[in-house]
Amino acid sequence: MKWIEQSRRLQELPPYIFSEINAIKAAAQKRGVSLLSLAIGDPDQPTPEAIVRKLQEASARPENHVYSPYEGTLAFKEAVAHWFLERFQVKVNPETEVVALIGSKEGIAHFPMAFVNPGDKCLYPSPGYPIFQTAISLAGGIPVPVPHRAENGFVPDLHELESLMVLHKPKYLLVNFPSNPTSAVVGRDFLTELVFLARKYETILVSDNAYSEMYYEDSDRPLSILEIPGAMDVAIEFQSFSKTFNMTGWRIAYAVGNSKLIAGLLRAKTNIDSGPLLAVQEAGIYALKNGKVLSEPIRELYRKRKTIVVQGLDQLGIQYLKPRATFFIWAKVPGKETSMDFTKRLIENEGLVVTPGIGFGKEGEGYFRLALTVPDASLQDAIKRLGRALNK
Repeated sequence: MKWIEQSRRLQELPPYIFSEINAIKAAAQKRGVSLLSLAIGDPDQPTPEAIVRKLQEASARPENHVYSPYEGTLAFKEAVAHWFLERFQVKVNPETEVVALIGSKEGIAHFPMAFVNPGDKCLYPSPGYPIFQTAISLAGGIPVPVPHRAENGFVPDLHELESLMVLHKPKYLLVNFPSNPTSAVVGRDFLTELVFLARKYETILVSDNAYSEMYYEDSDRPLSILEIPGAMDVAIEFQSFSKTFNMTGWRIAYAVGNSKLIAGLLRAKTNIDSGPLLAVQEAGIYALKNGKVLSEPIRELYRKRKTIVVQGLDQLGIQYLKPRATFFIWAKVPGKETSMDFTKRLIENEGLVVTPGIGFGKEGEGYFRLALTVPDASLQDAIKRLGRALNK
């Protein structure tokens, strides 16, 4: 039935490299290879027990079995506003400047549907999380990559960024710090320049700050773009519970920012999906109110795991970007192999699964990403497998 075919929007998306990796993994497993995956950013630890208990209590109440308001409950949004004030010293109106989301990925995907017209150009980071690019394309926009290069610490050059803004007149600029996949972070001066450029060129500023609580040293504690004077006029920020509280499967997040941007995102949402499960919102309120106590043990776990991996990479002579946040390590492919060839060889010969840098964009070539989302013993095993692969 040739008349059944996918839309041109889907057909025109770039090849999804992770599908190829899955095929390589499946073939290796058929040969009896034991796989160890450091490719997925999904915490192996359970959600803190106290949050789980709150969900259990809330889900037992019949009043939580109905639809949530599209924008989330007022109680949830007030908790977000209180946490934002305490954490970032930013005051937001819970009724007009906060919206609940079914995961930040959902919000990032819906945002261009609200503000991008066919042919509009939008800037996104390369290397970067693939949804940044595909969301723009699926909304009919034209994605334009902003290079994040090794020589600049995988942070964009501001002069080059301004040139891209002058050339393309983008509808929005998306930034992601701390970065997935590179773990790069930026400071107040850099964010101040971003806000200045966004206001100067009348460009919406979209900040994916899902890893704001996944930092190693207090001196690197990430900022919110909304801390910068003038940002509230042009910016929206996406935050998530997934990494902060080991809640990836719970699908609960939120956006905070300019009221017009929030209203547009909410209008898109109301025509596509619903608000998060009411019981999950109640559990989220508890998590926010007890954020300091609940998130610090998670950070400490990844501090220890990071140390295991970077010490192992040092011993193997593999270069990497010093990890200052997230639970990823961004390492340089040794030798002259492409990142995909290197990944394929690790899987086929050692059963070690990593993510090739090319999967995150052109500027990711020559690197690979390791996720710290497995136990210490597995990380030590991964270093051994990596070492064996280098000696073959």
